[in-house]
Amino acid sequence: MTELMNKALVIVPTYNERENLPEVAQRLLKLPVPVDLLVVDDNSPDGTGKLAEEFSAKHPSIHVLHRQEKNGLGRAYCAGFKWALERDYEFILEMDCDLSHNPDDVPRLLEAAKNADLALGCRYSGGRISVINWPLKRLLLSTGAARYVRIITGMPFADPTGGFKCFRRRALQALDLEAVHSNCYSFQIEMTHRLWMNGYKIAEVPIVFTERSQGGSKMSRKIVWEALAMVWRLWLQARLRRSPKKQN
Repeated sequence: MTELMNKALVIVPTYNERENLPEVAQRLLKLPVPVDLLVVDDNSPDGTGKLAEEFSAKHPSIHVLHRQEKNGLGRAYCAGFKWALERDYEFILEMDCDLSHNPDDVPRLLEAAKNADLALGCRYSGGRISVINWPLKRLLLSTGAARYVRIITGMPFADPTGGFKCFRRRALQALDLEAVHSNCYSFQIEMTHRLWMNGYKIAEVPIVFTERSQGGSKMSRKIVWEALAMVWRLWLQARLRRSPKKQN
């Protein structure tokens, strides 16, 4: 088993991210707080997985997990979570590879997670919108989705659909990852909801989100409808409760 250098692991799922991966890796390597990087590649046709292997050969803190096919963001993250838990990381982060999430914000998420079970990167903290280069339609969809999730589930978070997160090890261990059924952006809602409903402490950290400059967005109508349906499913699974379990 690989000897760990750091207590924190950043999981970055990739599919055709060859143009963005080098900058993401270099910026994570230069952080003042040491972190490891796990690239979870879904057999990218553009050679992203091969490039990740080249980085891994040069840097002991970079690791690669290859999957045979592209079958969703949620499945990629769950594979990365299992890999991380097998190797005793204490802090496990999710981050996109398209630089919409700023690697420089990783230390702030880690700091917040020291006093929480999950730290959420928040684009809408304090009523402020911190998003760059999104068209108005996309922004309205995102803010509307956040409000929709809050109304149906009762979760009080300003940005429950965001994908820049830091989990404590104990939080992921408490989840049955095999029972997590959502796969696209609704995966982010489900993971937060499961922890919140079980009384785990969740903190929000203000971030600035920047639309990708390389490659195309993965957003689609199918992804939107999956998220809309998942919210109602979570509410029903919670037996219509809209508040978490009380801690003893």
